[in-house]
Amino acid sequence: MKKRISLIFSLIVCMAAASQVRAQQSNPKPLSEQMAATVMEIWPERAKKWSYDHGVVQDGMAALWRRTGNAAYFKYIQKDMDAFISADGAIDTYSQEHFNIDNVKNGTVLLNLYQVTGQAKYFKAATLLWEQLQKQPRTKQGGFWHKQIYPNQVWLDGLYMGQPFYAAYATLTGNAKAFDDIASQFIWIEKNTRDAKTGLLYHGWDESKIEKWADPKTGLSPHIWARAMGWYGMALVETLDYFPQNHPQRKELINILNRLAVAIKSTQNDKTGVWYDILDLPNEKGNYFESSASAMFVYALAKGVRLGCLPASYFAVAAKGYKGMQQEFVEQRGEGKVNLKGTVSVSGLGGKPYRDGSYAYYMSEKVVSNDPKGVGAFLLAANEMEIAAMPKPGLGKTVLLDSWFNNEKKKDQQGNEVSWHYKWEEMAAGGFSLWGEQFRNAGFKTATLNAAPTALSLKSASVYIIVDPDTEKEVPKPNFINKDHIKVIADWVKAGGLLVLMANDTGNTELDHFNTLAKTFDIQFNYNSKGRVVNNRFEMGKVLVPEGNAILKTARQLYVKEYCSLTLGSQAKPVLKDEDSDNVIAVSKYGKGTVFVIGDPWLYNEYVDGRKLPAEYENFKAGQDLVNWLGNLPGKR
Repeated sequence: MKKRISLIFSLIVCMAAASQVRAQQSNPKPLSEQMAATVMEIWPERAKKWSYDHGVVQDGMAALWRRTGNAAYFKYIQKDMDAFISADGAIDTYSQEHFNIDNVKNGTVLLNLYQVTGQAKYFKAATLLWEQLQKQPRTKQGGFWHKQIYPNQVWLDGLYMGQPFYAAYATLTGNAKAFDDIASQFIWIEKNTRDAKTGLLYHGWDESKIEKWADPKTGLSPHIWARAMGWYGMALVETLDYFPQNHPQRKELINILNRLAVAIKSTQNDKTGVWYDILDLPNEKGNYFESSASAMFVYALAKGVRLGCLPASYFAVAAKGYKGMQQEFVEQRGEGKVNLKGTVSVSGLGGKPYRDGSYAYYMSEKVVSNDPKGVGAFLLAANEMEIAAMPKPGLGKTVLLDSWFNNEKKKDQQGNEVSWHYKWEEMAAGGFSLWGEQFRNAGFKTATLNAAPTALSLKSASVYIIVDPDTEKEVPKPNFINKDHIKVIADWVKAGGLLVLMANDTGNTELDHFNTLAKTFDIQFNYNSKGRVVNNRFEMGKVLVPEGNAILKTARQLYVKEYCSLTLGSQAKPVLKDEDSDNVIAVSKYGKGTVFVIGDPWLYNEYVDGRKLPAEYENFKAGQDLVNWLGNLPGKR
């Protein structure tokens, strides 16, 4: 059944991808990157005000950076945040005492910067926002007030502003209890704002029922504002990124997302594919198609499908919406750039001058081009659709990363000992977070094996990766590879498994036991250190890839630093040699399976994220090439 669903999803994605290609034939640069080029042109620096809307843009830029490896996007984010964050973590123009939930949103950007760079100032700044949440006034049910000046009020917008950051910070600091609170806030606001007949959610709810815009019986605002529902949908899919798989309320959040998806689909304009600003009055005079909400719905639906939280059929709704957006809202802005039209600048409730939530009020707000809220949502939507259009050779397959033979430890934020170095979730220089994204974008499921391999633990894996086994210098009691491990692994490969072995140069990895495994496949790691680089003379680590390479089909120039070369027996075949004609990469067929071997963990973040290496080194492309090759090989599912 799962294979059938995957096939249906693949067909839907392929049809959408073909439509997207036709739409962009006049300009081959992806729409997400054209929008990002506009961002960097019109907002080289922003007004000195801590505000959530540019945080939406930064989240979109971060998504592009992770998918493309283009460091210009990351540097743009960092420059923007550095204008506000001092060395001690203080945030310029931010005031915790206002208890404005909007001000918390940028915390996700700060945590991203902290996890990538390790700079403490970003974590300190994020902690200020976390502290605001701990003190934020709440309704009797426990929902965060939208602002101190809006007592007893919860707006759908506020779930997006607070909950993804709340979940991200809780994950980073190991605060499992926080997820009970996060789930409750989503559950209560849906119960309080959902219209039983249509499934649509009202913009705001006043617990006291005394606000002038609030219905005296229900406390609800008068209308269904599309962007408010869009914020809520984005909040759900972004919070689910962090929400523990085994939490008892995860299923309920997914149920809420599914109910929301039904309502979104029911209000999609059949002719254009986009959505009206006020969803409960689609035929009312003056109502108009609105771009930010349309982008948010496309993003939430497409990502919900990718995460496996929504049925695959909802991707067609997202694809129709995305196509409609290109026709209704996107216009060319010179070479390689686009504008996004049709975004309402703001819509709120109460305040001065007073906003009564009437239809006339919503229609009175300005509609503009290139508003950060619309642009940020469009970046996220376009990126999500471009991920969907990528080849999916890994659908239905799991790639398993060893964390037993490579099991170095360090202290986390709470002082707990955790495994690190070449891990999927590790965003710092030595992590595999970007390579993991490449696997997932190709349809693979990524997983980690924290114990010795057994026939049972390898049974569900299509690909098994062992990287840089520990030495006694790195770990007091390393888990050395032994004959029992070798038999298990060899039997698994013989049955069709795809094994990836990545060593390191002599002195930085445990080669004796690793070689006993490699010998099974007629390959040996040499006890040497090649590609030694002095300072930033990157050319010393250059390895050229000839045209026609069977694995590295798009990458032409690699950076491989301090690697050990390989000696091959007759069973193994060379894939790539260095300038001395020594083997850098080799493969070996073994039974029904295949083994890929290289003497370096060369695809870790430091050398694929674009921040350190000059642009001519194409390790990011090489990582995607390797992912696609592994996905296309016959083997275990």
